[in-house]
Amino acid sequence: MGSHDREYWREPTSAARSRAGFGWSATTWLVAICVAVFVLDGFLPRQWVVVGSSWQPGIPDEIQRRVLDGTIVTSLSTIDQDPSRSLGGEQAVFALRTNSDPEMIAVNTVQSMPFLQRWFYFSTSTALYSSIPGVGTSALQVWRVIGFQFCHADLTHLIFNMIGLFFFGPIVERYLGSKRFTAFYLLCGVAGALLYLMLNFGGFLMYQASNGRVAIPGLLVNDPDMPLIGASAGVFGVIIAAARLMPNAQVLLFFVIPMRLVTLAYGLVLIAIASVLFRWQNAGGEAAHVGGALAGWYLIHNPERLRSFFDLLGRVDPSSAHFGGKAHAPRSALASTQGEVEEIDRILDKVRAQGIQSLTQRERQALHEATRQRNEGP
Repeated sequence: MGSHDREYWREPTSAARSRAGFGWSATTWLVAICVAVFVLDGFLPRQWVVVGSSWQPGIPDEIQRRVLDGTIVTSLSTIDQDPSRSLGGEQAVFALRTNSDPEMIAVNTVQSMPFLQRWFYFSTSTALYSSIPGVGTSALQVWRVIGFQFCHADLTHLIFNMIGLFFFGPIVERYLGSKRFTAFYLLCGVAGALLYLMLNFGGFLMYQASNGRVAIPGLLVNDPDMPLIGASAGVFGVIIAAARLMPNAQVLLFFVIPMRLVTLAYGLVLIAIASVLFRWQNAGGEAAHVGGALAGWYLIHNPERLRSFFDLLGRVDPSSAHFGGKAHAPRSALASTQGEVEEIDRILDKVRAQGIQSLTQRERQALHEATRQRNEGP
């Protein structure tokens, strides 16, 4: 039997597709939004964003405190480079004092960013608290845990993430339904941001407490102001979920090397974990991948946790092969006699334990028929 004959591969009804958005699946919408943000940012002016700062040697703590709380007026030097032509630079911070010349007290590190990315990127500082000389404070910018998922550093970054979402997203969406898949995807991205936040903040505290002498594997010691962007945390969650639903599906690594989907999924996670533990290149991004994968594994095993995410749009997604129907009825509602109830219970337990691909043709037919009778009602 081909994969498209499986229950979760079947196309949603036309009514379900209409409710999902003008005939587009949630996967298509997510890909379209990521591409639109990237293209639009290509036309908008790039801007300088401060992503780090260092005080000049010998600046007293009291002066630093007064600069940060605004009792000492500061000014910033002009950045000579054009943000559309340069990736980064430095900006001097001067303290303006009465009856004395301006004194350089700090140097801020600036990075060139696209306009939308500037407002959507995620960092430990923007999530918790940051106070940068001459710039001001930022804290609790919670919208960034969603916004960063739709921004990408370059075309290669975008293409690889969208390939993963395009190929594996429909598998999970047809199982969960459009609304729950959207919730699933976004929550995996949020989990990636939160794991990165925990490891980076923990690494920052350890670095400060030990003056850089103690390094614990897994803690990230990069600057808390470093930006995090990309859809890959959500994509990792999608790949893990797809591997749970279709573990034996054959995929081509780099479009050349054949392997089982479950092998690819867990191989990518192991590489991400190793990158974090040994602080390889892009350890921060890999930490987000691990967070997304963990959330994907949990949510695909506990899909009922997604039930209330979009309650304001209706409690049921008719495009879902797993949750379809007018209400979340108990298993007993799928059958009328005790024998049928026990059989449906056994089939649903099998799906939960081994995945829907483990069902025989007879079991799939029984579940489909029971679901149809429940939806049609008496």
